[in-house]
Amino acid sequence: MSERGRGPLLLGVRHHGPGSARAVRAALDAAGPGVVLVEGPPEADALVPLAADEDMVPPVALLAHVVDEPGRSAFWPLAEFSPEWVAIRWALERGVPVRFIDLPAAHSLALSAQAMTPDGSERAGEQGEGRSGDDVREAMRVDPLAVLAETAGHDDPERWWEDVVEHRAGAGDAFAPFDALGEAMGALREEYGDGGHERDLVREAYMRLQLRAAQKEFADEVAVVCGAWHVPALRVRTTLAADRAVLKGLPKAKVDMTWVPWTHRRLARAGGYGAGIDSPGWYGHLFSAPDRPVERWMTKVAGLFRDEGGVVSSAHVIEAVRLAETLAAMRGRPLAGLTETTDAIRAVMCEGSDVPLALVHDELVVGDVLGQVPDAAPAVPLQRDLTRLQRSLRLKPDALERELELDLRKETDAARSRLLHRLRLLDVGWGEPARSVRVSTGTFRETWRLRWEPELSVRVAEAGVWGTTVLSAATARAEADAIGALALADVTALAERCLLAELPEALPVVMRVLADRAAMDADVGHLAQALPALVRSLRYGDVRGTDTQALSEVAAGLAERVFVGLPPACAGLDGDAAAEMRGHVDAVHAAVGLLEDDGTAGHRGRWHSVLRVLAARDSVAGVIRGRCARLLLDDGQLAEGEAARLMGLALSPGTGPAEAAAWIEGFVGGGSGGGLLLVHDERLLTLVDDWLTGVSADAFTDVLPLLRRTFSAYESGVRRTLGELVRRGPAGAGPTAAVGTAPPGFAPGLDRARADAVLPVLRLLLGTDDADADADATSSSGSGSGSGSGSGSGRGDNDLVGVA
Repeated sequence: MSERGRGPLLLGVRHHGPGSARAVRAALDAAGPGVVLVEGPPEADALVPLAADEDMVPPVALLAHVVDEPGRSAFWPLAEFSPEWVAIRWALERGVPVRFIDLPAAHSLALSAQAMTPDGSERAGEQGEGRSGDDVREAMRVDPLAVLAETAGHDDPERWWEDVVEHRAGAGDAFAPFDALGEAMGALREEYGDGGHERDLVREAYMRLQLRAAQKEFADEVAVVCGAWHVPALRVRTTLAADRAVLKGLPKAKVDMTWVPWTHRRLARAGGYGAGIDSPGWYGHLFSAPDRPVERWMTKVAGLFRDEGGVVSSAHVIEAVRLAETLAAMRGRPLAGLTETTDAIRAVMCEGSDVPLALVHDELVVGDVLGQVPDAAPAVPLQRDLTRLQRSLRLKPDALERELELDLRKETDAARSRLLHRLRLLDVGWGEPARSVRVSTGTFRETWRLRWEPELSVRVAEAGVWGTTVLSAATARAEADAIGALALADVTALAERCLLAELPEALPVVMRVLADRAAMDADVGHLAQALPALVRSLRYGDVRGTDTQALSEVAAGLAERVFVGLPPACAGLDGDAAAEMRGHVDAVHAAVGLLEDDGTAGHRGRWHSVLRVLAARDSVAGVIRGRCARLLLDDGQLAEGEAARLMGLALSPGTGPAEAAAWIEGFVGGGSGGGLLLVHDERLLTLVDDWLTGVSADAFTDVLPLLRRTFSAYESGVRRTLGELVRRGPAGAGPTAAVGTAPPGFAPGLDRARADAVLPVLRLLLGTDDADADADATSSSGSGSGSGSGSGSGRGDNDLVGVA
């Protein structure tokens, strides 16, 4: 140990600070301690040698979880620019012992069950960004960095820290920055005490015990790397008995610990990590750049823009560097920081736009770097099986989101699909189904969106209670979920997922539960919800070669029960219930279309009979009757003119306007091609238009929102065509029609009173003087009176043009 006075070398740092990391390395080189103590859980001491493995690539994290309750866990993330990681690697390279001295995870996780934050949040307390269940206590916590920055006259703690630590040249006394920071923290602890971090008192008592033990073994050849906030507490002279008394009676849990991969995105504070930083990618660049960090950063940004198709030359890079350095000089900063480089990039490379800067922030300032841990790291059996499958199927975990197209006719792609579906059953959301960009009507293609998050390691550990392999765990989980399911739709959805995941041993249990639930459930809505999932399962089973005979029998029985129970279930429904039932009718119609029909008395024929009953029954809500008529029309089950007859009955004077509008919504609404139907069948359009022009003013106000919703779902081109058809009137009633005649629903000429009514609005829109507007209006009226004006100019107040 170098000459610097007696006592341990206390290196107070900021977690994940590249400046602190460089300073720690320099101080350790200068001091040459005999042992290095690092803030972290002592259970990880046995895992320290793995940090020297060539397959260990940061960012990584120590993961601790309760053996019997894996969901109770905590992470200790480390990046290559984390001072703790630098200290560990320094010690391993020189054969110096490394020990963790923070409160054991066995206590931390046990305390978390008593509403105290686990270690992943306690570090946050040192940075003032911890998460706590008590908002009041959270508000009282002191942010040491913010207090020091404010004292120095800075309103931005991050910027102040960059200037005084991250951008230091590194020359001079290697211990000076730690002495200065320790003195500042001492003043803060005198002023604020524990600063609202009550649990730190327990942690610091344990740290002092470990420090005493190390001093007893290594004398004063001890270096401690910990959060700067703890340095004053480690310098305080307390008795051994006092520290033991603080720790007496702490709860304890049995825990396992391992290394897991981490990401830069999860190091970011915005990702929810309390001790995180705002710009891990930028800090990683500062730590790894051998020289000229600003020039190298601008080159990275230029490369990113070029990869995205942007036009960025070397001249842009040169000018951006000059501008960043000029801004730093004008602002009195020792080196251009992230603020200056961002301003320069916006001005030079983005031409003043913030839109490209979002890409720079996402890809470089934060980044999607994913770490790697060696195979020798401890893992639950399920994790090892998952790792084996990932390698055999060439599915490497990646922090960057990507899409995966699968062709289930290929053996490897089918195996990948099975793995992803099984993981979803286990709540390991590595992959999520996505809509394919490739148009295909078959069921042999799947598209997945993959992204590996560090928290998935916890999900795998939690899923380990179900089995030692992915297959056995997914099977056991599916069986348990089926037995515990309360709703019939949940069981049918589970049956579909079992087929997708190819779990032949779980399917009999699921099918038995499904049959029991279907026999006991009398709610037609539940049955209608369950049928589509069963029918989809039949299709998937065909593609995957799965025996679906039992599933087919259940689906057929379920369909028959729906056919029998639907007509009485549709009677006497209010508006909301009718809208919900309409959705069930659509779903059953789609499902019946996929069921195998065994002749004229098969499922499709039975379903058409049900639709006819519903379409003609007055006790059924209008939206359902209209929908059933439309489904029959689409299937070619209505005779010539029958659709017009049903619509005429629904829109007759004896039907209330609200009920008639609901029938229209059911018939032509829902984005199912209703607009094109009206475009190509002017008989139906005329019926709708005639009804609408005859609705009273008061009733029109009531039905307008419903009609607006119906017609606004059409594409703009369809709405425009409908408007033209209504304005022109029925075929043959255009400008050449005989003078003084008009088709039903159309006025013979211009209604000047109505035309004049829009003049005040036109004046307001055009900003014209009243006199000029009156003169223009008079001129227009005179010229338009003999022009014929078009057959649509005399429409009634409630015209379809205004609705569409």
